[in-house]
Amino acid sequence: MKKILVIFLLSTFSLFGKVEVVTTIPDYASLTKEIGGEHVNVQYLVQPTQDPHFADPLPSHIVKLNQADLVVHNGAGLESGWLPSVLKQARNSKIVSEHSIGNLNASHYVTLKEIQKESDRSAGDVHPEGNPHFYTSPIELFKIGKEISKRLQEIDPKNRECYKKNWDIFEQKYNTKMVQWIKIAEKIKGKKVVVYHESWIYLLEWLSLSKRGALEPKPGVPPTTKHILSLLKHIESEEISFVMQELYHPTNLSSMFAKKSKSKLLVLPSMTDGSIWDKFDSILEKLSGEKI
Repeated sequence: MKKILVIFLLSTFSLFGKVEVVTTIPDYASLTKEIGGEHVNVQYLVQPTQDPHFADPLPSHIVKLNQADLVVHNGAGLESGWLPSVLKQARNSKIVSEHSIGNLNASHYVTLKEIQKESDRSAGDVHPEGNPHFYTSPIELFKIGKEISKRLQEIDPKNRECYKKNWDIFEQKYNTKMVQWIKIAEKIKGKKVVVYHESWIYLLEWLSLSKRGALEPKPGVPPTTKHILSLLKHIESEEISFVMQELYHPTNLSSMFAKKSKSKLLVLPSMTDGSIWDKFDSILEKLSGEKI
């Protein structure tokens, strides 16, 4: 009886008069905080230094999702190894189904790249639905933010005008920052890069950078010395400017590759540790060498 009472209390709508939102990655939490303002309470499950493919499901995740009015997850297979089981254990009818207003699959609102007609596990950790790392592009995050605004208005109609106002402010800031970012991006346009994992395709297209290879022999398969040496031979006649990798990957082989290829190793924040503005400011600063 005591356990049932606890679950009931955790399941009540907005204990503090706010919309309870849980996101998988911090970028969606950042968007929700800006758009929801004082009317939302936002928590995220994956830390910026964690690989979102392999986040460990925790009891605290179940509690957070049990209380949620809205869950915002990436989709496209990014969290498929751990999120479905946590959602099921949370026993929250408001968010368990993707047909529910309380379940926002971000991948449904972006332009996915690298969609596979067939799933071939021999090719590595590929996602048939498309490359799930679209949160590395501000263009795609803008689309997701717009849908978050719509969902908040539907879930909490009494504060609809506030969400609309906050969205207008967000959109204006986005347009201003994009002008600033694109101006800096012009200075690095066309530079050649090597990536660690195939997670930068959306960022590279936005910045017009040219990918010449990946340190992982197949997506999700750790680099080997043999593959590194083969890649070095493959690009020996090219001028590689950067080696790009996420915070959560080791740097031993990528450092060796950068040294051998006379390029610069950049450990970049694929997910934010603050706001999305800070994230892209940081990425552009590291790529261009200019302070924003």
